[in-house]
Amino acid sequence: MLAIDIPALIVAFLVTLLEMTEVVALVFAISSDAASVRPGAAGAVAGVAVVGGIALGFGALLTAIPSPYFLGAAAVVLAAFGVFLFRGTLRAYRRAANPSAAPPPAHRALQFGGGFTVGAIESTEAVIVLLAIAAGGYGFTALVGAVLAGVLLVGAALYLHERIRRIKVRLLRLGGTSMVIAFAIFWAGEALNVAWPGSDLILIPLVLGVGLVVRGVIAVAVPRVPPPAAPAGTSRS
Repeated sequence: MLAIDIPALIVAFLVTLLEMTEVVALVFAISSDAASVRPGAAGAVAGVAVVGGIALGFGALLTAIPSPYFLGAAAVVLAAFGVFLFRGTLRAYRRAANPSAAPPPAHRALQFGGGFTVGAIESTEAVIVLLAIAAGGYGFTALVGAVLAGVLLVGAALYLHERIRRIKVRLLRLGGTSMVIAFAIFWAGEALNVAWPGSDLILIPLVLGVGLVVRGVIAVAVPRVPPPAAPAGTSRS
């Protein structure tokens, strides 16, 4: 009979929940410049599935690959995607200033690629911990904890999806751009063995700082449109 070890279950659940929450957040960020979240979500699912398959077949080899290579590649991909999102954010603010401008077409392949990268990187970090739990004789417990966390996150994402998409487009894109660029900086630092103060908590001020910089650049690049002049012969009360 397969037994469940409660402490190992809690660790597997929390680790998977933490890493996969970052996947969900970044998928929404990557998809902020598109009409649908599906390409980014499909890419993330594919990335998680590929890493999961490798872990099942070649778990020991996966843990032997130095993490800086994963993190460095992810930082480059996210930085490039951050530039792409920033351009979309600029367009969103320009359309808000000039509503007659037509929206650009969505780039589904880029969404899928960004989602795949995020899913692969975050699931790799989770798999390394899960493999360590399995090596201690709690393989079934690790699997149950990971599945429970995945089910919970998928349900939460489906429930919150429409509410998140109701946020004003330009604000959603600003937040998405800030988050993607902040993660690129964070992962680049980890690849270079930077000792971030507060570990993952440094992401909060990083996202806020990048958001302020992006918003400042937008304020300079998108001048305010003056209100239309009142018709001649009319007076303001």
